[in-house]
Amino acid sequence: MKHPEEDVRVEAANPVTASTPGFDDSTPLARELADLTRRRRALAIEELPLPTTTRIFTVANQKGGVGKTTTTVNLAAALAQSGARVLVIDLDPQGNASTALGVEHRSETASVYDAMIDDVPLADVVQKSPEFEALYCVPATIHLAGAEIELVSLVAREQRLRTALDRYLEQSEDLYHYVFIDCPPSLGLLTINAFVAAREVLIPIQCEYYALEGLSQLLSNIRLIERHLNPRLTVSTILLTMYDSRTNLANQVVQDVRDHFPEQVLETLIPRSVRISEAPSYGQSVISYDTNSPGSLSYLEAAAEIARRGAPA
Repeated sequence: MKHPEEDVRVEAANPVTASTPGFDDSTPLARELADLTRRRRALAIEELPLPTTTRIFTVANQKGGVGKTTTTVNLAAALAQSGARVLVIDLDPQGNASTALGVEHRSETASVYDAMIDDVPLADVVQKSPEFEALYCVPATIHLAGAEIELVSLVAREQRLRTALDRYLEQSEDLYHYVFIDCPPSLGLLTINAFVAAREVLIPIQCEYYALEGLSQLLSNIRLIERHLNPRLTVSTILLTMYDSRTNLANQVVQDVRDHFPEQVLETLIPRSVRISEAPSYGQSVISYDTNSPGSLSYLEAAAEIARRGAPA
């Protein structure tokens, strides 16, 4: 049995469907097709501004299952598709971002672990993703699982990633417009390294019950890092994920988050989507897996919003 979203995807692939003379927009499916067509056309004609200096984001939330890795991968892919040069650093021992970007991350692969623990240059670790021409990834391997313990005894243990990344960006012949660091769902030394290396924090928040649980603790920890380790760090972006417009709860969560963080929350909402969930199993982002799906369009719109907003002053 086909999922209803597949019908939307198939019809949305034909841009004239919703604009054909006599098109009946009286049904929910027809209205959704018309909306998808309108959104896709708006994205097609927009040329996104490119930053003149590298914007470095840490994608973080101590709560698991909120779409951290999915957000990292799809925003990176969306920006790369728009013409930006993008680097993803997979700092989660599970290596899910590496999988989704289709890069090698078996145990013997040179990875972010080698850069942080053994001072291997990031240039020797970066891999080109097959997704898009200008999309690159620093993979994570299973060795990263023990890095928390190994980092404890190292000099400048909180700054290992920043040192490696700054050196790589300085020596890189071409400017990276964006760097996204995907964190594990905990506040250990790996996540602290990500916060110290970044300039901006992007927090994905799930549109479900307990969405704001733990967020105050995360913000408190970010303030501590800003005060003591990285004065340039700021929470610039909040993205609402797994949104289901049919539920009152999701709409209430959206309103609550926007009331608390009016400046940081993106207008774009990322919907619950079968296609977004399927894409990583094929070693792809949803941007390349099903570019016409509602989930793909939403991530493209979120990426466009981030680009238009620019870096915080």
